[in-house]
Amino acid sequence: MTTSSILNKSQAEYLYQLDKCRLIIKDRNYAAPIGLTAKRDVKNAAKGIDEWVQLDNGNAFILTNYKWINFDGLSTQLQLQFDTLICDEDILQSS
Repeated sequence: MTTSSILNKSQAEYLYQLDKCRLIIKDRNYAAPIGLTAKRDVKNAAKGIDEWVQLDNGNAFILTNYKWINFDGLSTQLQLQFDTLICDEDILQSS
């Protein structure tokens, strides 16, 4: 649901070794706005990740952790932890 590229940890480590990706921000925490449904929570989280990746001048990320927090038995909030990366565009388009 994001426009930024998502990498798993092993992909990122391989690309680090090839000097094709560089870590910009590690362990960013983001609490997505409450979406009232799980699907909306995920959409809000994707939008937030894209905004942070863009603000960090990156183009990719690694999702390192996530959890849903229950507020009142009805509302949930998706909380995320991720790393922002800058990678060669040709590598991202081929993956």
